[in-house]
Amino acid sequence: MVAVWRIVKFRRAEAPVTGPVTKFGGQPHWLGPAQWPVSAAWGTPMRFVCQIVLEPELVGAGPVRLAYVFVTHGDHGRDVEEFDPDVVLPDGGENAVVVQPGAFAGPTRPLTSGPTLYHADGSAAEYTVDLVRGEDPEPISFEAYLALPPGRRDDYFRAVDQDKIGGTDLPLDPADLPEGGPWRLLLRLTTNWTPFYLNLGAAPVASAFLSTDGREGCLLVHDS
Repeated sequence: MVAVWRIVKFRRAEAPVTGPVTKFGGQPHWLGPAQWPVSAAWGTPMRFVCQIVLEPELVGAGPVRLAYVFVTHGDHGRDVEEFDPDVVLPDGGENAVVVQPGAFAGPTRPLTSGPTLYHADGSAAEYTVDLVRGEDPEPISFEAYLALPPGRRDDYFRAVDQDKIGGTDLPLDPADLPEGGPWRLLLRLTTNWTPFYLNLGAAPVASAFLSTDGREGCLLVHDS
C-alpha cells in the first residue's frame, strides 16, 4: 500500500498564512532564495497554486522541505481569452513544480510575492487543508488497469480518484507520462471542484509528481 494524505476540507484563511505549511493560494513561504517561475510564452510570472510540506514518507527523513506548484493563468475576467493550452503539458513551459531547499532548472525571478489564486468573483483566495492519513492501492500499469474486469476497474478508480497529497494516481497512458522520472505522485487535484478558481480545461485533474529523490517535480493536467 502507498501512504496518502486525503484532502477532506479546504479552510478559508482569515489572515495571510505564513510559515512552512501546506496551503493553497496566498503567497509562498520560501525556504530559500525566491524562485518564481516565468511563463515561456508570456514572459510573466506564473500563478502560485499551492505549497506542500514534503512528509518524510514522501522524501525520507531530513529537514523540512516544500514543493511549490505554479501555472500560467490569466487574471480574473481574462482567463479564457488568455488560456494557454501548453499549461496541461509537463514540458510546455507553462507550469512548474519548485522544490526547496534546491534549485529550479527553468527561468525564474527573485519575487517574494506575485500572482496567486482567486475565487470566481475575482477576490483573493487562500486556504489551508484538513488532511487524513490513509493508504492507497499500489500503482499498476495502464495496460494492467485496462485488463481489469469492469467491476474491479471501477473499484480501483474510486480508490484513487480523490483530491490528495501522495498516494497513487490513476494509471496513465505511457504516451502521456512525463519524461524523465521515475516519478511518484505529489498532488492530485480535481480543479473544477475546489473553492477557488482555476481554468485548466473543461474537466481537468492536475497531477503533480516528484522524482524519487524528492529534488525535482513536474505537473501534468488530464482533461477528459
